[in-house]
Amino acid sequence: MKVYHGSTNIIEHPLTQAGRRNLDFGQGFYVTDLREQAIYWANRPLNAGLPHWLNIYELDMEAVLAQGYHYLKFDSYDFQWLEFVVANRRGEKRWQGYDLIEGGIANDRVFNTIELYAAGLTPREEALERLRYEKPNNQLCLLNQSLIDSCLHFISAEEVSAVSDRKENQP
Repeated sequence: MKVYHGSTNIIEHPLTQAGRRNLDFGQGFYVTDLREQAIYWANRPLNAGLPHWLNIYELDMEAVLAQGYHYLKFDSYDFQWLEFVVANRRGEKRWQGYDLIEGGIANDRVFNTIELYAAGLTPREEALERLRYEKPNNQLCLLNQSLIDSCLHFISAEEVSAVSDRKENQP
């Protein structure tokens, strides 16, 4: 499976512990199988003035499954996905015990949705609706360094120009 990572750097040898904590699927190396989504992430406003790189990899899913890595996949935005993301963002580390987690991205543009849900101020159905992206998206979080070292292979990196119309290109 071809996967992508948008960054301000060329990343030939990704590290699981270099990522931020308390993200959707935990502290790991995030990739997507959607090229445009990775380009969008490379062009985030916080990356202004820096080079924008699209890192391209091959993820050997057959090897991931054959070698017995623990793989969790969320096929849709449902209550299990919501509870998992909320718990991880609150620092509960529900991602521990998994080597690879795949699923949708929470829409962070909606102010405080996760905090409101976690505080019991927003019903689950409303929180799910607010967190969904309208365009197709996907993220894979690689949480195990040995999985990265044996199953993720760097192909190349392409410098991508800044996106002028961000709304049109966001996932």
